[in-house]
Amino acid sequence: MANAHRTFAVIGLGTFGSTVAKELARFGDYVIGVDISERAVAAVADDISYAVIADARDEAALRETGLGDCDVALIAIGEDLESNVLATINARMVGVKTVWAKAINRTHHRILSKLGAERVILPEEEVGLSIAQVLHNPRMRNFLSMGNGFHVVNFIVPEKLEGKALVDLALMDKFKLRSLGVMRGTDFLGGDAENPTLKAEDKLILLGRRGDLRDFAASL
Repeated sequence: MANAHRTFAVIGLGTFGSTVAKELARFGDYVIGVDISERAVAAVADDISYAVIADARDEAALRETGLGDCDVALIAIGEDLESNVLATINARMVGVKTVWAKAINRTHHRILSKLGAERVILPEEEVGLSIAQVLHNPRMRNFLSMGNGFHVVNFIVPEKLEGKALVDLALMDKFKLRSLGVMRGTDFLGGDAENPTLKAEDKLILLGRRGDLRDFAASL
C-alpha cells in the first residue's frame, strides 16, 4: 500500500460514498471501498484500488480489509443509523487516525461528534445551503463553507463593474470581505496586491461571512 498519495477507506458505497471513492482514486489516491452489498462493491471494483464485501458493524471483518492502514476513513453509510455509528466506532478501533462521517440529521451529527469523528458531514444540508445561495443570487456560482461562519464564494462580475479596479471596490472597508483573486477564463489575476481591472463575466473570489457576502451581492 506504499504510495506517494494518501490512503483512504470509504465505508458505504451508495451514491455519495461511491462518488467520493471514485474521485479520490481519480486523483491517484489508494482507496479501499467497503460495503455489505455485493452489487455496490462490484459497481466500483474497476474504478478504485480495492473493493471488498464486508460488514462494517463487525470490527474483525473491518480489520481484515486492511482498513487500519488507511490515513482517513469516510463513513458514508446513509439511512442505517446503527450501522453508521458502529462503523465509526470500529474504524477508530482498528486504528484509523482520522475519521469523517456522514450524518442524516443534527442529532446524528452530535452523536458522531461525541464518538470522535473529526468531521461530520450533512451532505443534503450543505448542498441545500449552497443551492439556495446560487438560486437567490444567480451571480454567485460557488459557495464553500470554511467553518467559523466564513465562506468562499465566486461572484460573476456584472457589466456595471466593467473597467473598475479591484481595489476601488473597497471590499474590506465597505463589506468586510477579503478578495482572494480574480479568474478570467483559465487565468488567475491575483487579488488586491495586483489590483486587476475587472471585466464583465470575470469570477471574483471572495472570503467573508454570509451576511457580508449577502450585502455585497445586494449591492450588485
